[in-house]
Amino acid sequence: MPTTRARRPSCGRPTASAPERPAVSELELEVLDAELAAGRPDLPAPAEIERLVALAVASAGVHDGHVAIAFVDAARIAELNAEHRGKEGPTDVLSFPIDEAGEVAGGLPRELGDVVICPEHTVDIREAIVHGVLHLVGMDHETDDGEMLALQAEILSW
Repeated sequence: MPTTRARRPSCGRPTASAPERPAVSELELEVLDAELAAGRPDLPAPAEIERLVALAVASAGVHDGHVAIAFVDAARIAELNAEHRGKEGPTDVLSFPIDEAGEVAGGLPRELGDVVICPEHTVDIREAIVHGVLHLVGMDHETDDGEMLALQAEILSW
């Protein structure tokens, strides 16, 4: 029996036969402690952060929900990295998905989760935002065949 491989979700580009989608405005974004990245030339403006988040969630067919982007110092991300991944030391970005891209029971609002970024250990903040949000919607570059990182590069090129 031939096996079929799941195709990468649409990048959110409408097609002639695509059903009408909810407005992206149903996406709620919260940015916390952005002042920790103040002065970085790659810190996107709030509207650009919202655009990057919307593109990343739309790539998984998600158009609503709450996402928090939190900027933290090296000590805090090292603590989170040790607690949640069992890895010592700071890292650039961590994601804490909650509802991912699945259905939400009972019409409750979708809580996609939190992306935690350490500017001190991040080369490109835009990339960290997209990377973290793609993890929130269920993508994982450690287990796929390069799809997540290819999609990440595509979104960053838009």
